[in-house]
Amino acid sequence: MFRIFILFSYLVLIAGFGNAQVLQTVNRSVTVDSLIHVNEAPGAGLVWLKKKLAFRNFSNGTIEFDCRGRDVLQQSFVGIAFHGVNDSTYDAIYFRPFNFQAAEEIRRKHSVQYISMPKYDWELLREEHPGKYENEITPAPDPNTWFHVKITVNWPQVEVWVNGQSVLHVTQLSEQKKGRIGYWVGNNSPGDWKNLTIK
Repeated sequence: MFRIFILFSYLVLIAGFGNAQVLQTVNRSVTVDSLIHVNEAPGAGLVWLKKKLAFRNFSNGTIEFDCRGRDVLQQSFVGIAFHGVNDSTYDAIYFRPFNFQAAEEIRRKHSVQYISMPKYDWELLREEHPGKYENEITPAPDPNTWFHVKITVNWPQVEVWVNGQSVLHVTQLSEQKKGRIGYWVGNNSPGDWKNLTIK
């Protein structure tokens, strides 16, 4: 086993993924061994997957992965970006693990989120379309452990499953129908991923 650290760079990786990947980091560093770990830092961060055509030119299909955040209020936003045009233009599905088992219902309803950057960030969507682009996850996962995610994209429809349960179904707000895939984290958030598959 070996580790590789990347910051604003490109690097070929083979660690535990079967096939080489090229990762491009944006506002983060990444550690690769048996999983992908992205560090915490101010602002959002991305780790684009560059090597395989499916990662660079994804249109419709299924993205599956295991993900882990943490139960720290406002410091755990983890997910996946897709249909990426550049570092600021992409759609994403992400999770707020600190809300998964919150006592307040309103917080639980903010557990999973769709965004379309840069025009439709979460604040605008919540203000103009409350409850349409985010939802509760039932049954709620443990916020400190791994959970399994499946995202089906059939432009413009996107559906999200967590641990086998459908938790969000939205119509994409962006016009781009294909693009890059990458790991995504929010402000002051680290994250872990493994078992990524794209069909």
